[in-house]
Amino acid sequence: MSKIILKSVMFQGQVRDILISGKKFSKVFRPLTPKDFDKAEIVDCSGLAILPPFYNGHCHAAMTLLRGYADDMPLQEWLQNHIWPFEGKMTPKDIEIGSRLAVLEMIKSGTVFFADMYWHRERTMKVVKEMGIRASIGVTFAQGLMTNEAIENNFKFIKDHKFESDRVKLAVMPHSIYMVGEALFKRCAKTAREEEMILHTHLSETAKEVKDCKKKDGCSPVELMDRYGVLGDNFVAAHCVHLSEQDMALMAESGSAAVLNPCSNLKLNSGIPKIPKMLDSGMLVALGTDGASSNNNLDMHEEMKVASLLAKALGKADILNADDALKMATASGAMAYGVEAGVIAEGFLADALLVDLKNERLNPRHNLVSNWVYAADSSAIHSVICDGKFVMKNRHIDGEEDIVREAEACAKSIASRC
Repeated sequence: MSKIILKSVMFQGQVRDILISGKKFSKVFRPLTPKDFDKAEIVDCSGLAILPPFYNGHCHAAMTLLRGYADDMPLQEWLQNHIWPFEGKMTPKDIEIGSRLAVLEMIKSGTVFFADMYWHRERTMKVVKEMGIRASIGVTFAQGLMTNEAIENNFKFIKDHKFESDRVKLAVMPHSIYMVGEALFKRCAKTAREEEMILHTHLSETAKEVKDCKKKDGCSPVELMDRYGVLGDNFVAAHCVHLSEQDMALMAESGSAAVLNPCSNLKLNSGIPKIPKMLDSGMLVALGTDGASSNNNLDMHEEMKVASLLAKALGKADILNADDALKMATASGAMAYGVEAGVIAEGFLADALLVDLKNERLNPRHNLVSNWVYAADSSAIHSVICDGKFVMKNRHIDGEEDIVREAEACAKSIASRC
């Protein structure tokens, strides 16, 4: 079993030696012995602090290729007139290239896991495996965009568990209540339960979605999920901007998770989630970035700060403090997707960030977590560890220049086809 010792790293205000054995943290608070050092890789972490990394609970990775393509317009116009036509020109190879750019961006900004809802999932899974991080990759269902044959092929893909690994898992992802009808949604939920997979969808993203649902079905989207028998501890809903207190109670009681995407929802004028009331309800609340075409980045640090500020604007200054905001962006996301990670503790998967204590935004250090949440940015990240291995070391990722160059050429090629 491989071993890494993070020598002289700052953790919770003290300089420590931390042992990683295989894929997990083996010793965090306990003193190391000479045997621990035997055949271990010793990494000098003087001047560095260890923090949990980010878990991006909702995104569309390959949409990095649409970054800046269509901005500053209402959601439906943005989707129908610009995004969907561009996406219609994307090939499986394009999606692989866009996903590789996305994973590069996520690693460099401290993210080691993402949940992805897109097409040609096998291409994204390939990229994630190659680049060493984690993902929950969706088998996406959208009746308005798929043939019946494609839907059946999706269910076969799920049953076969193709391309899965310890780090890369499949999830069942019906797009939304307005793109997936009752029978298919229930079938997706049944399949997810049988295959012990996450069921993930967009939910209550806009006021129009809620209004249309009430007109058609006589209830809110969350109540509709309850009626379908979808809610439960494997159900993760993205956005959740327009939830009533009854919706929140249903989510909390069922163990369902909400993934908020504050930057994207603000940019698309979809609204502001009621974060204080969500937290009061006992819901599991995590964060995601959404796609780079609407955010326009995949920076979970930015989501963390914005979520905390919005919570304070809607409530009081002490709501969603730095420690709680960090947990929402880290451990809560891992918990929502059943990943035993997101904290620096013995027995947990060895995912971590090493941040540079000399970075100007981390000084003076009255409170490191506060500085990290409210002051810093990705420039403070020195190295990233996932599954007990460095995926970025000393700010460098192998091949990053080629990834950026290929993505730029790819995006130009797609735009020329539109």
